[in-house]
Amino acid sequence: MFLELQQVTVRYPGAAALHPAVDRVSLALSAGQIGALIGPSGCGKTSLLRAVAGLERIAEGCIRLGEDVLSEASAGRGVHLAPEKRQIGMVFQDYALFPHLTVAENVAFGLPRLGRAERERRVAEMLELVGLGPVASRFPHQLSGGQQQRIALARALAPRPRLLLLDEPFSNLDVELRERLAQEVRNILKQASITALLVTHDQFEAFAVADEIGVMQQGRLEQWDDAYHLYHRPATRFVADFIGHGVFTPARIVDSDHGPVVRTPLGDLLDLEECPLPGAYPGGECEVLLRADDIVHDDASPVKARIERKAFRGSEFLYTLRLASGEEVLAHVPSHHNHSVGEWIGIRPEVDHVVTFPRAARD
Repeated sequence: MFLELQQVTVRYPGAAALHPAVDRVSLALSAGQIGALIGPSGCGKTSLLRAVAGLERIAEGCIRLGEDVLSEASAGRGVHLAPEKRQIGMVFQDYALFPHLTVAENVAFGLPRLGRAERERRVAEMLELVGLGPVASRFPHQLSGGQQQRIALARALAPRPRLLLLDEPFSNLDVELRERLAQEVRNILKQASITALLVTHDQFEAFAVADEIGVMQQGRLEQWDDAYHLYHRPATRFVADFIGHGVFTPARIVDSDHGPVVRTPLGDLLDLEECPLPGAYPGGECEVLLRADDIVHDDASPVKARIERKAFRGSEFLYTLRLASGEEVLAHVPSHHNHSVGEWIGIRPEVDHVVTFPRAARD
């Protein structure tokens, strides 16, 4: 592995020291991979990024980049390589561009040791990589937010860092531009064969950019995985709830002639390869995760549900539905199925990945 964090803990002084900002986090990225950290505000993702950059000292654990130890804190060893010696580039939320310098001069700012010809060649190479060659002589304020973000990216890549860190790089942009730029940034980083770690509060940005994604809560890394497994095979209830749209419905795992099935108010769910055994929970009682795309609108189905709420999403509605038994489920329904709130419609489950958790404690 190229970037490796082992049991990293970050504590801040004061009362907060009782609750680490980062609590024994381990993760790894291979060379050329892009990672992302997501989670609610205050979950520790930015503190972890700052620890990798060297802007925060770690209280425990080890951070390695290639063969080099960047930070280590243990009973017999303490290492903290200064940020400027880590060969790490950073792209900040506010871009931190110099308004009095041109685009080319901003990109050249981190290359003071290169000769003029070599510096100009490197700047031209970076501007071509990010598609800003024609605007090299302009100033940042003359460009769009997306172009300014690409200047910041080119400037960070120009010194050939071993690792690139990006802190909420798209948060100042509108939603449509964020989605497009996220794809562009991924393409640029892959072209440059750069290893990168991104912090974002937006899971869809993480999905668009990253190969591996970490979901954090209260300083802990709940799961480090690709987007597909985070969505379809969440390791914890928090990840299941945080990623995508879904609800937890009471269920029971029972044996059948064809193997274990998950019995729900919508009918039996079959997943013979990955369905848990009935003995996985006391009495087989559990809760099953039902995503909005696990519920299919089917007027012929004997299972009916009342539309409680509806949200128009262009090509589809997100319906919040209540079964006669009282359970609530979500469903993505094509938008030409424009039913009214209060209407009863037929639904059926179509679940390829059965995901169960212990019954949650009720107040």
